[in-house]
Amino acid sequence: MSTGQESTGKAAARPFLRHEWLWALALAAATAAAYSQVRRAGFIWDDEMHLTQNPCIVGPLGLADIWTSRAARYFPLVLTTFWAEHAVWGLNPLPYHVFNVLMHAGCAVALWRVLRILRVPGALLGAALWALHPVQVESVAWITELKNTQSGLLYLLCVLFFVKSLPGDRAPGGEGASGLNYAAALFFAALAMASKSSTVVLPVVLALCAWWVRGSVRRADLARLAPVLAMSAAAGALSLWTQHLEGANAPEWTRGLGERIADSGYVFWFYLGKLAWPHPLMFIYPRWDVDWTRAASYAPTGAMLALVLFLWWRRAGPLRPAFFATAYFLVALGPVLTLLDQYFWRYSLVGDHFQYLASMGPLALAAALISRATKLAVRTARVLWVFASCALLAAMGALCWRQCADYRDVETLWRSTIAANPGCWMAHNNLGASYLESGRLDDAVAEFRLALGTKGGDLEAHQNLGNAFVRMGRLDEAIAHYRAALEIDPGFDKAHNGMGDALLRSGRLPESMAEFQEAVRINPEFAEAEDNFGNALFRAGSLEKAAEHYRRALAIDPVNVQAHSNLGTALIGEGRVDEALAEFRRALEIDPRYATAMVNIANVLLRRGKAVDAEGLYTRALAIAPDLAEAHNNLGAALIEEGRLDEAIAHCRRALAIDPGYPEAHANLGRALFKLGRVDEADAQFQEAARQR
Repeated sequence: MSTGQESTGKAAARPFLRHEWLWALALAAATAAAYSQVRRAGFIWDDEMHLTQNPCIVGPLGLADIWTSRAARYFPLVLTTFWAEHAVWGLNPLPYHVFNVLMHAGCAVALWRVLRILRVPGALLGAALWALHPVQVESVAWITELKNTQSGLLYLLCVLFFVKSLPGDRAPGGEGASGLNYAAALFFAALAMASKSSTVVLPVVLALCAWWVRGSVRRADLARLAPVLAMSAAAGALSLWTQHLEGANAPEWTRGLGERIADSGYVFWFYLGKLAWPHPLMFIYPRWDVDWTRAASYAPTGAMLALVLFLWWRRAGPLRPAFFATAYFLVALGPVLTLLDQYFWRYSLVGDHFQYLASMGPLALAAALISRATKLAVRTARVLWVFASCALLAAMGALCWRQCADYRDVETLWRSTIAANPGCWMAHNNLGASYLESGRLDDAVAEFRLALGTKGGDLEAHQNLGNAFVRMGRLDEAIAHYRAALEIDPGFDKAHNGMGDALLRSGRLPESMAEFQEAVRINPEFAEAEDNFGNALFRAGSLEKAAEHYRRALAIDPVNVQAHSNLGTALIGEGRVDEALAEFRRALEIDPRYATAMVNIANVLLRRGKAVDAEGLYTRALAIAPDLAEAHNNLGAALIEEGRLDEAIAHCRRALAIDPGYPEAHANLGRALFKLGRVDEADAQFQEAARQR
């Protein structure tokens, strides 16, 4: 039975708890409102690599491969989250966006609690400034950057529990819960580093927090940080290895030590400037080139170090908060100060998502200064300070809401990037690739031409121009652009593969095989080149060798639907029809909208006399790919079997409109015309079929 005193204590606690939860919900709601535009957003750049086309997520690999193979990259826990999300809601982008916003809102609430336990004035305002700052949009509106929001939440929980675990009278968590809180801190540190390697800064951040709470870092604190340091070393090594595999240290992008040191200062002040004035914001910023041979190039780095040293010198006085915030900012930026290689540096040395964690320090300091000014002001001025703070938050939320529109889809993203950074070769190149995928070939060529002549862009643009001209049937121009790419980089595997494809389409089989062979020599894990090599061998009549290369392609990329379909076609040629059907069906399991596999299955059904079933599949394929000549021709053949001759003629003529040199379509059109008694017209079609063969 409770005493009256206990009851009074509990009653007093309840309104307080409701009050705290009310502010937490308000912070989360404001964050959700600022990012409400993501409900219209889809998948954009890199989402295919991490999610929509990731064999660990969409199959045939799975959860085990995320943790036991190089597919893990440096964020296996984020891939695990994607795997779980995909199992629940498939590839509908809306739930992924909603989840990312919720994670960001969770980070905001966790940051508030961390600032509270560190006794930072204006903790709620600091968390709100950080959550609503438009520089965070790139991390929140881009599904791939769940890496930031998930790792950020786990990172903040680690900090929160570590500070609670600090022993001594001055510890905010008290003395009783030290062991449990410390275990929780280690747990969340491990999860954070498994989500993104940028959290390797945790050992230094935790040491800074210990210094802030007690004014010093004790030997016992260093011992407690040892396990976190070990995790940090492992996560850092994994990240460096992964970046190396991705080509982060490619020779054409190598920078000397002097250039790296000079760049680091520019990066520091760039990020600080974007927090103070977030305009313009863009997905890819211009990539600057610093002349490291000029002494003036090191001025920003010198100013950065001078600021930190000055604040360290005055750390015991009124500038103590400024030192803490600045030191934290510098430490959290450490992995992205460009001292170490990252693949992204070939596009730009800065990106908004790289300061997701670091921005907490300066924004918390700004909130603390506003809070102090508000408390010191007279009553009338205090109201003005509160009003100004609310207006600032509203303005930042509105900027977030507007910025989210740039992430609606791939084309919008690259168009907005080009509007802000017209010289961005990567944006022109990727916008062209988007046009190429959607069949807007002339627009694609125009964008690829704009990418030509810029540093780094000429190689990719020549390659993509070659791809576009292949699609347009302009094979000589395609070959010329592949050659131009290979003159820049003779070891460019994609250009060798593209050259081989163009030569194959030109009927130059031996030359095409030599190009495919060179592509797979340069890159033994190039699945597309193995698949194309198989196509060349198939064309040469070497079905068994072709199947061998298709299988190699599938060993590298088990979800390559074209390789599954091509292997099935080779197996048909060898008379292994049931095995072929299994390959076609596997392609459809991976991509239910893969029209070529539908056509191949229908072809088998048609040969087995199941014309009605074949007709259904041809019709489905044409609903997805209306310009698939083979589907029109074979549907015409099925309709001939059913006696529906007028419809058959229409489909055969449509096949010939798409591909005038299609001998089978001429032959099927001749059959249909002959059955209608139009003998002369039929004979003309038979003769054309013989001529085309």
